[in-house]
Amino acid sequence: MVAVVIGVGVAVGFSSLVGLSWWSLGIVIALSILIAQALRLGGNALEVPISAMLVLGAGVGSTETAAWQRMAETLVGAGVGVLSNLLFPPRVATADADKAIRDLIEALARLLDAAAADLEDGLRTGDRLLDRASHWLGEARQLTHDIPSVGSALLRAEESRRLNLRALGTPDVGPGLRHGLEALEHSAVSIRSMFRSLEDAGRARGSEPQDFEEDLELLAVGLLLRELAAAVRAFGLLLHAEAQPAQGLPQPDRLREGSEALREARSRLSELLMIDRRDDTAFAELNFALLATVERLIRELNLEGRIRHLEQRPVQPPRRLVVRARRDDPDAPVTPPPRLGIRRRRT
Repeated sequence: MVAVVIGVGVAVGFSSLVGLSWWSLGIVIALSILIAQALRLGGNALEVPISAMLVLGAGVGSTETAAWQRMAETLVGAGVGVLSNLLFPPRVATADADKAIRDLIEALARLLDAAAADLEDGLRTGDRLLDRASHWLGEARQLTHDIPSVGSALLRAEESRRLNLRALGTPDVGPGLRHGLEALEHSAVSIRSMFRSLEDAGRARGSEPQDFEEDLELLAVGLLLRELAAAVRAFGLLLHAEAQPAQGLPQPDRLREGSEALREARSRLSELLMIDRRDDTAFAELNFALLATVERLIRELNLEGRIRHLEQRPVQPPRRLVVRARRDDPDAPVTPPPRLGIRRRRT
């Protein structure tokens, strides 16, 4: 509406000075675009030059009539749009955004579990670490490329709450989901970097004559991947619980297990770096990359802080439904009739 009024005003003011010609039309379009950009009208910026062209094209004699007609049509259209949203409010798409984020979390956890299983299977069969690590890296890149689509779903959920009657009385969980998606994005990038370090270690392992000692380090890497998967799944449970105000702390055992898994992985990697001081650059770089990934996930996921927040958050009690028992039901409890408190007269 603001864009239409501005465009009509520019056309009316310009038509009072000069008539319609090719150069005047070009000046009106350029001036309308500059005004729209200055006012930051965003996606409605094109309405300013369009309204100015329609009004100016009506001619000098009927410019005022065309201006009023353009504004009246805009008001009618805006009123119809607002009335339709009031009578038929659209569905709030918060559940869709929550599902998209949970699907992304589950895909990342499945990748970590699959990588751990492939690593253990490769140690038994003697396959090359480089081939498997390259496959993991490709899968991790594909997951990070899917993050913008999840962000689009979250943006649609935030926009669906604006001027929506269905959103009244419901908590806005958009900021929490947005913060969780950002933490998940940073964690996914860190995990992708970890897989890149595994690929570099596999390439160095194939070129150097010495090997990892009895593959104990790779077994530890497989255990670490499973611990990271447990932490990512715990983060998904917490994020879904934060989006459900009536839900308390879900599956506390799994949440505690995911939080403790990250702490144990950090302690194990720190001890391994301090105790084993071999002159193996590939092994040292891999351990430092794994430790950096664990530290990043501890900061980004913040499982302990989220668990404390859910424990302290008051849970909204569900609505109690009162169902009257039928009189012919023999199992229905018999309640005495209420005492009306009528006094008897003395005779």
